[in-house]
Amino acid sequence: MNDWAPIAKEYDPLKAGSIDGTDEEPHDRAIWRAMLARYVPNKGVTGDPHLTLFVARLNLQTTEEKLKEVFSRYGDIRKIRLVRDLVTGFSKGYAFIEYKEERALLKAHRDANRLVIDQHEIFVDFELERTLKGWIPRRLGGGFGGKKESGQLRFGGRDRPFRKPINLPNMKNDFYGEGSAEKRNWSREGTRDWRTRDRDHERSRDKRWPERERSWAWGESERERDSKDERSRGRERKDRDR
Repeated sequence: MNDWAPIAKEYDPLKAGSIDGTDEEPHDRAIWRAMLARYVPNKGVTGDPHLTLFVARLNLQTTEEKLKEVFSRYGDIRKIRLVRDLVTGFSKGYAFIEYKEERALLKAHRDANRLVIDQHEIFVDFELERTLKGWIPRRLGGGFGGKKESGQLRFGGRDRPFRKPINLPNMKNDFYGEGSAEKRNWSREGTRDWRTRDRDHERSRDKRWPERERSWAWGESERERDSKDERSRGRERKDRDR
């Protein structure tokens, strides 16, 4: 988790097939193919890989002249290589553009991505075949390309970086009795304590009840005695008045 980064520093087909780079099992056959592939970059490719841009999602009708017209606005271009099919000669929809200066490369990388050329929104990234260790192209199950409909999404690139994993502690819920036996015993003892307190309270209330009855009875007898004394004193006054 400490070395996690949204952009892959080393290509791993298994991690590239995971949305957060934490998968442990491949989820499609393409990842298996990429893991088993032994790809060696094309040694016939020349030029400085650190000054080369990868341009993809091109219109199949886009030519080298059109690419030069668009990308020369960011700086001086040394070479453009539009990848074509060896048999038909048709464009495969991606190209490599090498600049003379790093400043022009960074400017094109920043501003040309998602640019519309010949009614196609293009994707621009640094060249990875010769700069990213372990790189596997998409035709072998790797790469960072793919669309949602194809089911071959890959992550860790600039266009679709990894999402930060959410690591939650594995905590058990004691509310449903999943805690330790000690905690469960403590809860049972606490229940017994409350029950004992309730019983003691009932007993003490039962004991106090006769005392209250006696006190009420004593109070009524006192009132009766007082009324009797009052009546007797009234008779004595009448007798004296006579």
